[in-house]
Amino acid sequence: MSKPTIAMVLGDPAGIGPELIARLLGEPEVRSQAHVILIADEAEMRRGMRIAGMEFPYRRVESLERLEFVDDTPLFYDFRGDAIGEFPRSEASVVGGRFSLDTLEQALRLTEAGTTDAVLFGPLNKTSLHMAGMAHSDELHWFAELLDFHGPFCEFNVLDNLWTSRVTSHVALADVPGMLNEKRVVEAIELIDTALKRNGLEKPRIGVCGLNPHNGDNGSFGREELDIIGPAVRAAQARGIAADGPYPADTIFLKVQGDASAFDAVVTMYHDQGQIAIKLMGFSRGVTVQGGLPIPITTPAHGTAFDIAGQGKANPGAIRQAFEIACRMGGNRH
Repeated sequence: MSKPTIAMVLGDPAGIGPELIARLLGEPEVRSQAHVILIADEAEMRRGMRIAGMEFPYRRVESLERLEFVDDTPLFYDFRGDAIGEFPRSEASVVGGRFSLDTLEQALRLTEAGTTDAVLFGPLNKTSLHMAGMAHSDELHWFAELLDFHGPFCEFNVLDNLWTSRVTSHVALADVPGMLNEKRVVEAIELIDTALKRNGLEKPRIGVCGLNPHNGDNGSFGREELDIIGPAVRAAQARGIAADGPYPADTIFLKVQGDASAFDAVVTMYHDQGQIAIKLMGFSRGVTVQGGLPIPITTPAHGTAFDIAGQGKANPGAIRQAFEIACRMGGNRH
């Protein structure tokens, strides 16, 4: 794996993103792992350093057209896009949302062009993004449109060495059964299998959740396991994927906790089926990977934490993990 180049942005400046980036880049070990180009408003970056109580060296560049790294010193491009005026603190705003979207677009374009290998962004606030004009339900769909990507994609959540994906995401629970079919389940299994291989695993082991309590108890209360999920698992196996299941959702994560070698990933049928387990197992270390897209994009799984923003209390565990995944996936693009 070659040394990757990471495009990095602060996320919403009203939250803990600037502090987290300062804590991350303040570590010499982090700076030695990758070439970093940070795209941000300089005043916000410096404010993040003050809140974190640590500084990092950087070298300013006037253009993103050609990036030349001399050593491990991050490059810095002073940019705030169309965000006009002061940034409100600890609250959603048009200004914060505009800054988030515009810096992210710069980072995505750099990586799409191959100038950088992956994108790492600080936590975003969906209310701010929508106030600034994002019409999509979440940033993942905005990324897909920006990249003109029309294939299957899914948000992955990662805790240490365990990855999760889901067949349905930000939809009403009542709509989930009607959205399940064999094709979509197979796609979810294939997506996370591909992502894990890009993360360095040769043959990922994937466990698949059922939908109903106790897997439907052989059709006594639901046939999705028999008619959809089971056939999808067998179809994935026929394609050479090391998938297994379906397993009851209330025990599969106990299986993983009891035996770390059981699975590298768990595919769930809906949002909270995996999110509750992952967040209970280690909320401060969780990472979100924007799966299926043509470029690696990672971020901490937690939010902007407006309640502690500016207090110097932000835990950098998740952004450190997000950086390491971005490095692995970005390095394996070559």
